[in-house]
Amino acid sequence: MLKGIPRNTRLLMSARAARSVGQGALVVDFALYLHALHWATLSIGVLYSVSLLAGALATLLVGPLSDHFGAKGFLLGYEGIQLIAASIALSTAQPVWLTLAAILGAFGRGANGGAGPFAPAEQSWMSRSVASEQWGKIFHFNTSVGLFGMAAGATLATLPGILAGVLPGAEVYRPLFLVVLLGSLICLLFLHAAEESPTAAAPAEQSEQIQTAPPAVRKPIWRVLLTFGTINALNGLGIGMVGPLMAYWFHLRFGVGPAAIGGAMALAFVSAAFMSLIGLRLTRRFGLVGTVLRMRLLGLLLLLVLPFSPFFWLAMLIFIARGALNQGNIGSRQALFLGLVDEDRRGLAATVNCLSVQAPRAIGPTIAATLFQAEMLVTPFLIAGVLQGAYLYFFQRFFRKEMTPHR
Repeated sequence: MLKGIPRNTRLLMSARAARSVGQGALVVDFALYLHALHWATLSIGVLYSVSLLAGALATLLVGPLSDHFGAKGFLLGYEGIQLIAASIALSTAQPVWLTLAAILGAFGRGANGGAGPFAPAEQSWMSRSVASEQWGKIFHFNTSVGLFGMAAGATLATLPGILAGVLPGAEVYRPLFLVVLLGSLICLLFLHAAEESPTAAAPAEQSEQIQTAPPAVRKPIWRVLLTFGTINALNGLGIGMVGPLMAYWFHLRFGVGPAAIGGAMALAFVSAAFMSLIGLRLTRRFGLVGTVLRMRLLGLLLLLVLPFSPFFWLAMLIFIARGALNQGNIGSRQALFLGLVDEDRRGLAATVNCLSVQAPRAIGPTIAATLFQAEMLVTPFLIAGVLQGAYLYFFQRFFRKEMTPHR
C-alpha cells in the first residue's frame, strides 16, 4: 500500500496517525468529562461552538499564508499549541483554564487526525508532495490512516470505566489528556523529519479535471471557490447539528457510559477506514463525484433513521454504517476541491474548503445542545438531514457544471 508514496508523504501520514489517537479518545469522552464535572448541557454546546469558531478564524489565516511561507512551520506550531493545551487539561479542571485548553486544543471535535485549523497547510503540503494523478490514492489512504488512529483512541476512551475504582469522580478522564500530549510529541518528531520539497512534476493529464476550459474563458477562481464554499456551508451546518455531540447524545438517549460508547465508536472508525480504502476502488468505476454522491446519499438515509432506533445496539450499528459511508469519501472530496485551483493556490482552496465547513459547523453544537436540554433528541437529526440533502443536490450540480468543457 505504501509502495510509490514519497518519504515526506509517509512522514505526514505518520504524524496524522499519532495525532489522531488523542482526537479519537476525546471525541468520545470530552463531552462526557464535562458532564461528569457538572457542566450544563447548553454550556457544553456553547464551548464546542466557540472552539469551532476559533478554529474557523485561524483557518482563515493559515491556508493562504502557507502558500507563501510554507506549511512546516505552521504544523510545528500547531503541535506546540496542542502540548500546551493538553498540559493545562492534565493539570486542572478549573472551568476557565479547561475552557482555554479546550479552545486551543480543539478537544472533542475530532478531525480524523487532521491538524484542526491548520489542516489547509497540511493538505497543501501533501498535495505538493505527490503528482496530482496520485491524489485520489494518497488522500483516501491518508484518511484511512487517521481513522484507524481514531479507532485506537476511541478504544482508549474506555479507560475511565476501568479507572473508576482507582481515581475519584471525574478525574478518571484526566489520563486521556496524556494520550494527546504524547501524540503531539511523536507528531513533532515526524514533522521535524519531513522536508517541504519542491512541487511534484504535474502529469500530462489529471485523472479528473475540473477547470477544463482554456484560461481565457475560465470563470474567475474567486467565483468558483465562493460558490463551492456556499454549498459546503450546508454540509458544515448539518455536520455541526449531530457530529460533535454524538457521544453525548448516546449517553442522553440510552444512558450508556464511555465503555460502551468508546468500543462502539472504535468499530465505527475502523469501518470508516476500510470504507475509505474501498472508496478508492469506487472512484475508478464511478469517478470522484459519483463516489461522493453514492456514499453520501446512503449515509443521509441512515442519518434520518438513526434517532428513531429503540435500542442502543441498533442505533450504534446504524451509526457505524453511516460513519463508514460519510467518512469513506473524504479523500475524494479533498482531491476534488484541490483540483479547483492551480498549485500555487492550493492552500487557498484548502482554506475555503475547511472554513466553509467549520464556520457554519460552529453554530450546530449550540443549537443541538439547546434542543437536547429541551429533551428534543430527534429534531437535530431531521434538521441535519434537510441540510445535507440540499448539500448533495447543489454539490452534484456544481461539479457537473465545472467538469463540463466551456464553449
